[in-house]
Amino acid sequence: MTPDIISKDILISAPAETVYRVITEPAQIARWFADAAELDPVPGGEGTLTFEDRATNQRMAVKLTVQAAEPPRRFAFCWAPDGEQPHEGNTLLVEFTLTAEGDGTRLRVTESGFAALARPDQDKGGYYEAHDKGWDAHLASLHGYVAGQS
Repeated sequence: MTPDIISKDILISAPAETVYRVITEPAQIARWFADAAELDPVPGGEGTLTFEDRATNQRMAVKLTVQAAEPPRRFAFCWAPDGEQPHEGNTLLVEFTLTAEGDGTRLRVTESGFAALARPDQDKGGYYEAHDKGWDAHLASLHGYVAGQS
């Protein structure tokens, strides 16, 4: 049985407004997450994240649809793990929640929907494991990128 939710959090030494820009502006996303990003960061906005060297050994363009944009507290999007247009049965929800903590920001990312993917259990488990490891790497990269901006 594949778990349904990945949840990770980090403390970043920057205000929430700065962290929100880093997770929503295409030029900044391309510095810590995807190799290239096109994104309209408003509810209903669409975008594409292109992964080459940063997260995969094969080029992949992933389409997404923005579900929530509430600066500087919350940003969420749906994406499909196979590069297809997101639709019911192939969609994962990624949600970033930002909370002020001291002089910094607690960033929590959750990704859910693995159990509902219309895929064989082995594929779902593979997606879950790859994304779980991927978020560790991406959040470390985000932390380093923001630290370099300070």
